[in-house]
Amino acid sequence: MKTITSLFSEERNQLQTDIDNTIGIEQIVKLVQNRLDNLERIYIEKLNLAQVRLASFFLDTLRQSIATLAAANYLQVAPTEQRQITNPSTKLFSSRLILKLLKGLIYIGILGSLFSLTKTTPGAWMAILLTSLLIGLEIVLQLELKNQQNNSISEGLLELPQPILRVDSKVFLDHLGDALNTIDLAVARVEESNKHEGDLAIEELPELLNFLQRLVGASKLDKPQMAHELAKLLPQILMSQGINAQIYRANSDREYFDFEPSIDPDTKEHVTLTPALLKGDRLIRRGRVIEPAYSSSRE
Repeated sequence: MKTITSLFSEERNQLQTDIDNTIGIEQIVKLVQNRLDNLERIYIEKLNLAQVRLASFFLDTLRQSIATLAAANYLQVAPTEQRQITNPSTKLFSSRLILKLLKGLIYIGILGSLFSLTKTTPGAWMAILLTSLLIGLEIVLQLELKNQQNNSISEGLLELPQPILRVDSKVFLDHLGDALNTIDLAVARVEESNKHEGDLAIEELPELLNFLQRLVGASKLDKPQMAHELAKLLPQILMSQGINAQIYRANSDREYFDFEPSIDPDTKEHVTLTPALLKGDRLIRRGRVIEPAYSSSRE
C-alpha cells in the first residue's frame, strides 16, 4: 500500500511548477486543495474504516489550515507614513526660501548702490541694466528648477514599486510534506493496533480462559448438564469483547451466513449450526445454517 507521502512525492514537482505559475493566493489555495482531494481518493482505497476516518479527519484539518493563506493581502500606505515622507522636503523648502530672501536683499542693495552712482557716473545705467537682466535670469532659472522638481516628485510617486505577494513554493511544499507524513504515521499506528488486537494470545483473555478451564473440568467430571450451563455464559463473554452472536432468522441478512441444504426432505425450518459473529457493523466470522432442501429463499 502506498503512503500518502509517496503519492505526494510523485506529484510534487508538477505541483511546485503550478504554484510558481499561479498568480493570486486564493488560486494557489484552490489548486493545493484540489490536489489533496485527488490524493485522498487514491490513498483511502486500501484503508480500513477506522483508518479512513482518521485520514479524512486529518486531511480536512489540513485543508482548513491551508485556506488561512487567503487572509494574506496587500498593505496600503497609511496617511501618517505619507506625512513622514513629505516632512524632509518641507524642511528643504524652508531653507531654500531663506536663501532666496538673502539673494533678493543682496540684489536690492546692489541696485540701490548703482542708482546712487547715476548722479555722478552716467555709465552706471549700463550696470543697472545688466544687473536687472541677471536678476531676471535668476528668477527664470528658479521657476524652471521648481517645475522640474515638481515633475520629478510626481513621476517618483507614480513609479513607486507595487508590492508583490508571492508564495515560496519549496518552503510551502516542504511543510505540506511534513503534515502528510504525520498522517501516514497516525494511520500506521491504527493498523498496528488492529493487528495487535487480532493477534492477542489466549492468556490475555482471562474471561475466555476461565470459561475454557471450567468447561474442561466439566468434561473431565463427565457432567453434561454442567457443560450445558457453562455454554450459556458464552454470549456474555463475547459481549464483554464487543462481539454479538447472531442467530439466523427469516428476516436476517443472508450475507452473514453460509447455507447447506438439509438431507431431510421433510425439514421445514432453518437450523443455525453456528451463529455469525459481528463486532459492531463488521463481520468477524460467518455463520452456518441448514435450510430446507426446497427452500423458497433458494429458489
